[in-house]
Amino acid sequence: MNVELKCCKCGKTYPAAATEFTCACGHLLEVQLDLSAIGVSKADFEKRPADLGVWRFREMVHPLVEPSNIVTRGEGNTFLYPSERVSAFVGTRTWLKHEGENPTGSFKDRGMTAGITEAVRRGAKTVICASTGNTSASLASYAAIAGLRCVVLMPDGKIAFGKLSQALAYGAKAIQVKGNFDQALALVRQLAEAKNYYVLNSVNPWRLEGQKTIVWEILFQMGLAGQDGPDWIVVPAGNVGNVSAFGKALKEWYELGWIEKLPRLAAVQAEGANPLYRTWKASAGGIPDALEAVENPDTIGSAIRIGKPVNWVKCLQYLKLTNGVAEQVSDQQMMDAKAVVDAAGIGCEPASAASVAGARKLLESGVISRGEKVACVLTGHVLKDADNTVNYHLGKLPYPPAFANAPIQAEASLDALEAALK
Repeated sequence: MNVELKCCKCGKTYPAAATEFTCACGHLLEVQLDLSAIGVSKADFEKRPADLGVWRFREMVHPLVEPSNIVTRGEGNTFLYPSERVSAFVGTRTWLKHEGENPTGSFKDRGMTAGITEAVRRGAKTVICASTGNTSASLASYAAIAGLRCVVLMPDGKIAFGKLSQALAYGAKAIQVKGNFDQALALVRQLAEAKNYYVLNSVNPWRLEGQKTIVWEILFQMGLAGQDGPDWIVVPAGNVGNVSAFGKALKEWYELGWIEKLPRLAAVQAEGANPLYRTWKASAGGIPDALEAVENPDTIGSAIRIGKPVNWVKCLQYLKLTNGVAEQVSDQQMMDAKAVVDAAGIGCEPASAASVAGARKLLESGVISRGEKVACVLTGHVLKDADNTVNYHLGKLPYPPAFANAPIQAEASLDALEAALK
């Protein structure tokens, strides 16, 4: 099959084997598949075992790789939860696609299996990323399985310990940079060029190909539940690679005639790290020449604490294609939504709950209508940032918790326990 890399802005094409992921015009490249030569049907994908996960869709994830050369941990095939509690909180029928159920606890594993597979195919020896946590955990794991050296740059003091512990445990060379994520990513790209390291941040177009599969699974899973596809897919937005991947997934299946309508995408950012929202708002949903960057992003949702998302052009293009929107939520709204998801027995990390908080806010403002079906993506596991979960319930965050479940202290006697249980 003919596969190229195509600039998301000017449309210039490059060979699939290109070593640089940025066009001469300065914008990112995207994998361009020849859809007429896919050689499989939607029904073929549907018949394959769901536990193949990401690679159930191999021909549309990485058609150039042989199945025997895939580096995988069985990622994908995560559960789609219906929840009456969360639906009541949002205000309409809501499903939760839980990407925290991937091997290292986040959606990054879907992109990493595709990215590491491509790294091995190219003969890379060292892989590198900048990370607020989840990318480093995922890359370190997959690099170890593939036998590659792994280097990760992290913002000093800006990463949850649960995520840092994974990168260290899986053997990555972790460097804590005295700066934020955006500065770390800029250094990664410089270091990669100087040392011939293979970059596996979402600037890498092959990584986003793996993340497309989240959307296709949602469509299949809702079909199995007797539902048409969702009216909305709502996702937390940091470096906005997921929104870009989701839009590409929908576009490809729509062009193939495999879906009759495009679900609307909603990209939800934290108020303290909202460059995409600001840019989308200022441009009235258009695609301006420059991003309204946030120099010092700050939010409790560490996974989306990013001020200069590299995929912003792609993201805005796909929001426009799907008649989608960008939204922002406060840290308190995010943590309250997280408490609802957690209490439903599902659980997620703080940044994940931006999708649920955003869906609720969009419904309250009338953008989402009651009766519409909403699929919210939960991007990370509940144990990724346990400290902030506990601090929320103990009332130790800078705002009152709406759904606190603080532990109760009691003397070691039956009477004291009965009193506490009242």
